[in-house]
Amino acid sequence: MTTTDVSSEPVGVKRAGFWRRFSQHRVAGIGAVTFTLLATACYGAAFVAPYPKDQQNLLLGPVPPSSEHWLGTDELGRDYLTEILYAGQLSLSLAIGVALIATSIGVLVGGVAGYRGGWVDDLFMRVTDLFLVVPAIALLALALQGLGQSPVTIVLVLALIGWTYIARVVRGQVLSLREREFIDAARVIGSSNRQILVKHILPNLGGVIAVNVALAVAGAIIIESTLSFLGFGVQPPQTSWGNMLSQASGLIGTPKVYLLYFPGFFILVTVLAINFVGDGLRDALDPRSTSGGSSGRGRQ
Repeated sequence: MTTTDVSSEPVGVKRAGFWRRFSQHRVAGIGAVTFTLLATACYGAAFVAPYPKDQQNLLLGPVPPSSEHWLGTDELGRDYLTEILYAGQLSLSLAIGVALIATSIGVLVGGVAGYRGGWVDDLFMRVTDLFLVVPAIALLALALQGLGQSPVTIVLVLALIGWTYIARVVRGQVLSLREREFIDAARVIGSSNRQILVKHILPNLGGVIAVNVALAVAGAIIIESTLSFLGFGVQPPQTSWGNMLSQASGLIGTPKVYLLYFPGFFILVTVLAINFVGDGLRDALDPRSTSGGSSGRGRQ
């Protein structure tokens, strides 16, 4: 096989075909628009929030939603919509950081294990299994208690727990890809292992990586919110959606219960939107997928 054979081998989904399939996935489109609007509102809170951050009005106190304060105010008289938008900056930043770092570690471990095989594969997969059997929430709580609960620490600890799934998926993909003819051709023309991994195998993992990043963001938001709700996550004066839930957890059955509902609603909508996008990416990047048609038509 010649060099032309290697270069002509498909290394991913064609861009035009990808966008056509993704645009047909209506639920994914709705999710993408919803998440984009949420992220834009959160990161642009300085411009779109109705009031300055942490602007208190102790005489006003907590009041329910009104035309002046769309989501009401908290116990310090702060506009709750404003506080939720600024809290979203931290929640989204933590989740995106976790997703990118965890996916990078998982792709590296899974890629090397699958391509090298033998004792390297056995060693890497046993380490992966070890992380999988450890109760994640308990380990995270202990780690954060010992290392501190700064946002950077939370990102690193969550990432070091969350890379195992993508590592196993990537390993399986690489085990299949390394037996393909275009990989044999690359070896024949003298490509090094590093060149084969970077130029031929990694591009074929684009779909797996993109889907995992999307779903990992959603998962990280839920885990961070859970940790913060339990008191092990983000600590005041920093604010995330999770610790807003934690601070309002005792208000069920009181007139101030809206302080619990609204952060939960933002978490729910964000996670659903990201999951819809992930589903759409999976279908668009894998034309053989039979998960059917959010476009309104089942695939034939």
